Amino acid sequence: MAIAIVTGASGGIGREFVRQIAGDREVDAIWVLARRVDRLAELQGEIDKRLVVKGIDLACKSDLNRFNEELKAASPNVKYLVNCAGLGYIGAFDGLKCEEIARMIDINCTALSFVTYYVLPYINDGGAIINLASSAAFLPQPNFAVYAASKSYVLSLSRALREELKPRKIKVTAVCPGPVKTEFFDIAEVRNKIAAYKKKYMVNAKDVVCAALRASARGKAVTTYSISMKSFRLACKILPHKWLVRLAK
Repeated sequence: MAIAIVTGASGGIGREFVRQIAGDREVDAIWVLARRVDRLAELQGEIDKRLVVKGIDLACKSDLNRFNEELKAASPNVKYLVNCAGLGYIGAFDGLKCEEIARMIDINCTALSFVTYYVLPYINDGGAIINLASSAAFLPQPNFAVYAASKSYVLSLSRALREELKPRKIKVTAVCPGPVKTEFFDIAEVRNKIAAYKKKYMVNAKDVVCAALRASARGKAVTTYSISMKSFRLACKILPHKWLVRLAK
């Protein structure tokens, strides 16, 4: 029996990944990981695949250890690992709380790394890892500094893993969208609002996920949805970052 594992599945992009992966005939069940188990249970009514609900706080080391033990006990046959859980707070670095900084790093970097490490022995040769990074990974982001730095970590790790796992034919894709219309910003904007110009480039989660799954199937290392974000990615490659950082601020 082949399964998919999706973190951050209780809402936004993670929830959409569950919906779309459910259409894969080769996937028999989907393990969904998040803190809000009530929302995970709601998904079962939307899809025709069996969901295995894992109530896990990815920022909690004991919960991650428990997940590792559950993997050992089940020894699953994993076709997809989708690391979709993510967290960001908008605001100047010195205006954030220490616990907010720690939680961003714990969820965006540490949890993603640990979950990948724990799941990797069970991924099929020829399977896929999809990591949610962000277009923020391409450039330092004043007033979103920790989030952007954490997503640069995700992008770098994904590219390195892609090379390491080539002998097993495991595809690793970093997904780097711009702003997506999800509840992510309900938390991100708790004290400060997203820059007005970024709202013009908001896209739908359904389109981002569809493009991400196509890119993964083709074995692409990085996928960036929308012409505007592809242009931004190109600009970050050819223009001095000191100019772009000033513009972003």
